[in-house]
Amino acid sequence: MGKTLLPRVRQARLAIIGFGCNQAFLFTMLYLGSFNEGSQHGFLIDRADLLCVLVALAVTFAAMMAPKGRARLMGVADGLVRLYAAPLVLALFCLVVLRTLCPGIPWLAFAVAEGVLAGCPLALLLCLWGRALGSASIDQSVPEVFIGSALGAAVCFFVVAVPYPEAYVVLYVLPLGSAWALRRLLPQQAAEAGKGSAVSEGAAAEGATPAETLSEPDAPGAESPEASKLTGRILAGTVVYGGATGVVEALSASASGAAYTSLSATLALFVIYCAAALQLYGGKPLGSSVRALLPAGPDQEVGPLGGAYRLAFLLMAGGFVAVPLLESVGVSGVAVVLAGYLGMFSVLISLFLIMGRISGRGVVRSFARGFAALFAGEIAGVLLGGVIGAIPGPFDVSAALVTVAGVAVMYAYLFLFTDRDMAALSVVVARTDRFEEACERIASAAKLSKREAEILPLALRGRTAERIAGEFFISKNTVDTHLRRIYAKCGVHTRQELIDLGEKTEKEL
Repeated sequence: MGKTLLPRVRQARLAIIGFGCNQAFLFTMLYLGSFNEGSQHGFLIDRADLLCVLVALAVTFAAMMAPKGRARLMGVADGLVRLYAAPLVLALFCLVVLRTLCPGIPWLAFAVAEGVLAGCPLALLLCLWGRALGSASIDQSVPEVFIGSALGAAVCFFVVAVPYPEAYVVLYVLPLGSAWALRRLLPQQAAEAGKGSAVSEGAAAEGATPAETLSEPDAPGAESPEASKLTGRILAGTVVYGGATGVVEALSASASGAAYTSLSATLALFVIYCAAALQLYGGKPLGSSVRALLPAGPDQEVGPLGGAYRLAFLLMAGGFVAVPLLESVGVSGVAVVLAGYLGMFSVLISLFLIMGRISGRGVVRSFARGFAALFAGEIAGVLLGGVIGAIPGPFDVSAALVTVAGVAVMYAYLFLFTDRDMAALSVVVARTDRFEEACERIASAAKLSKREAEILPLALRGRTAERIAGEFFISKNTVDTHLRRIYAKCGVHTRQELIDLGEKTEKEL
């Protein structure tokens, strides 16, 4: 039940600019530049830069899936933002200078160093953006994801268009813009990070750190079986989409003129895709009446996000089908596939935001799970592409890789996370909206404190005091005290009476 901390227009502007900077930096790390300028080339050699960044991203996100690891890393992330991400920018430019002054150092050492120095902080910044976007409503944050992603791709496109191979280095300053926007989007959380957890009784006694109290700002709750099933299907589809993209990325050459031309086409197509996806939201995608997920009319099966999901799939599938035809006329079909993947990437970010909402366990945790699955699948796809490319024989390697990736994407769309699942997800989100609105109405009417309002959703969903204590890193006695105060303020005497009050309020809504 995160609330917007800034006026809607200013929040949207900051989110779009800051997230656009973050997306442009991500695209830079994944697709621009290569330290391999030697004569040796091959599937894995040419993809070593990409693999180093992907491994660093996947490992960092995997570490954030555990509560203690997430608390510590989010503390590091908050510190990075307080410094405007200056250490990250400085480290990257030091690598550039070192590479210029010491050309004798093996290029693979630079690739590994860049992967660690850029990949780990980038993962932390992505989770912080999950927290920032999650503080606004889904209907506002989802269009912000698409607009910010289009902005980031446009910035990269213009840099790639510069006739100078090393021009992409200027994009290393983008984390400064990302951190600047984050500092202004969530000033209240930043202030609380310095104060610690003294605002909640018993938290200091339990040894909770500021990062622990901030890493999961959303009120945790028991995930319904339907929501849990949908979350599992989203994650399964995420792995497959990542794997298919990794296989296609194994077809890409090292950073050369041809590769840059292909990347320009990818970025241009992705910007066009974002513009088409935003048209599904109507003339004002950030308007207060826009619904990002729910169908706009009774005759529609899915809402705007479902339409964006279809568009991304069609773009990827069209790229797979057209690869032989496009290659025959000198156009890279892989560029079309990767543009579709970037579109799917934006859809998945939106789905991770929704997963955090319907699970009630926080967007940070949802981002960690989702991106760990995505990048792990992408790593597996790149390695699989390398294995297929190394198989001796007369067959066409490119055709084999495209076939494997195309079948995987088709399977994911038809059998893992389908249009029907997207429609079911909209129903779950609608129910979640009503539940959260009911909680807000009860908390407002009963004048509950901030901590009591956070515990209320768990109590309404039947969580035991022990589980609630574990969610908030406080003692069971502290939870019991909060529950007694909630009962008194709401005019009830038992947990069942409180649950009945919640159900009555939902029916009224």
